[in-house]
Amino acid sequence: MRRLILALQLMTSLPLPPVKADETDFAAAIRWFPATGFAVGAAAAAAMTLGLSVDSWVAALFALLAWVAATGALHLDGLGDIADGAGAVHGDRARLSAVLADPHIGSFGVVAIILQLLAKLILLRLWAEQLPAWGLIPLAVIARIGPLAWTLWLPPLHEGLASRFREGVKPAHLVAWSALALAICPLLPALGSAALLIPLWAWWLRSRIGGISGDGHGAGIEVVESALLAALVFAR
Repeated sequence: MRRLILALQLMTSLPLPPVKADETDFAAAIRWFPATGFAVGAAAAAAMTLGLSVDSWVAALFALLAWVAATGALHLDGLGDIADGAGAVHGDRARLSAVLADPHIGSFGVVAIILQLLAKLILLRLWAEQLPAWGLIPLAVIARIGPLAWTLWLPPLHEGLASRFREGVKPAHLVAWSALALAICPLLPALGSAALLIPLWAWWLRSRIGGISGDGHGAGIEVVESALLAALVFAR
């Protein structure tokens, strides 16, 4: 249970009690990252249901606000950092480390975050008109399978949050969560596109960034979420 609580503390802004944990527990928390999607997806789904009593735009706005609030904008921060890194370094790995470590956000990051929020808002509005709100829950869960795969497939970009997770995840954990995702897909078949989206993000990170970091995980979750929203909306 403490590893699940650690995962929720790392991946959400939910108020949770402190837990005693060691480095092994911290590393193993990544096994529970997909489970945190239940909380995030449920918050967005509940907000969308509330907003539907007004209209689809209000439903989309409520869902987006709940989504950002539930994650504390953590993944958006990672998206901004990765956008700054990819846009500014031009293959200079030393400069990449400096850009990713800089607490300030650059123009590439600002544009990426704005476009991401606009994309999610529009896609959520279309979702509210076409699909059940509860479908946001499995979407959020499946998007968070990505960090398990990226940790296993990619070298750590530097010593930090992502590198500490390498000791905590095994292929069996990825297989188990993937099996759950496969069982869910008949309800919303377009969710199966995650099987392509998650490896594509790994390929992009390796080719443009060189490895995985905490920012890479956050940005990847944001990208996969929006892509899954689009896949489900346009598959209707």
